[in-house]
Amino acid sequence: MTDAVTICECFARDGLQHEPGFVPTDTKISLLESFAAAGFRRVEATSYSHPRWVPAFADASEVLAGITHRPGVAFKATCPNPRAVRRALEDLDRGTGAEELSLLVSASESHTQRNLRSTREEQWQRVAEMTELAGGRFRLVGVVSVAFGCPFEGHVDPGRVAEDVARFVELGADAVTLGDTTGVATPGSVAALFRRLERAHPGLPVVAHFHNTRGTGIANAVAALEAGCRHFDSALGGVGGHPSQIGYGAGLTGNVCTEDLVGLFDAMGVETGLDLDALAAASRACEEALGRPLHSMVARAGFDRFPAPAATTAA
Repeated sequence: MTDAVTICECFARDGLQHEPGFVPTDTKISLLESFAAAGFRRVEATSYSHPRWVPAFADASEVLAGITHRPGVAFKATCPNPRAVRRALEDLDRGTGAEELSLLVSASESHTQRNLRSTREEQWQRVAEMTELAGGRFRLVGVVSVAFGCPFEGHVDPGRVAEDVARFVELGADAVTLGDTTGVATPGSVAALFRRLERAHPGLPVVAHFHNTRGTGIANAVAALEAGCRHFDSALGGVGGHPSQIGYGAGLTGNVCTEDLVGLFDAMGVETGLDLDALAAASRACEEALGRPLHSMVARAGFDRFPAPAATTAA
């Protein structure tokens, strides 16, 4: 396992879904271009959610049409239902479609009904239909929300999460994301689940998507890294979380801050492939777009340009 990771920047989708005000389309496009310029190879660009439920993404097709689609950079769109995949296909046929699609399930029945307005089995039937509709034209990323605990039901059986990952694999998903939706994971539970999934599905990219609700997001990311994970989601400024009209997850529900995650990985000697100066500029642009300081510690203190040498162990 090499000391290199892939980080998917999620500000423009998981970040903005929590914002009460609509961010202009041109601003979103400019931010997405800055993320690609900083070196992100995977970028969550938008969602095909119904505008009535998530108005932040009423301009999904316009955003995807406005960004530069370039080799080596995959822009991702979230699809909660088959209608969303049909919209994604329409954009792809116009030459402006996303390279990746996220397909969503929740590990608990209560969260599924609250977040996706269906039962778990109904949502799995939708996911099967969506993968068939996609027809191999996108890279598909399965997402298991509340993988470490549910705000309504509490503990989530890791065996159920493992079963959900296996179902995504059977349906042809190219990667699977584990979402700690309200920040209840611990380093121990993270390490155990990632090791279990590596044993069950060797080589499957399992993406760590942590929220920093209880201040444990970075610790959980390091635990995932040490358990073999090399794929992470994060959002500049630590913005995001559940849609603003869904009332669960009290406190700061945002994602792990990209700046802080990259800063730590860089200091540890873990290669991210990102340009720190360009990343800092993108961080400032995100704060300007939302009109307030965001939650990154590194955005205030700056990257450590003189990290200590990595510790070595004598033979």
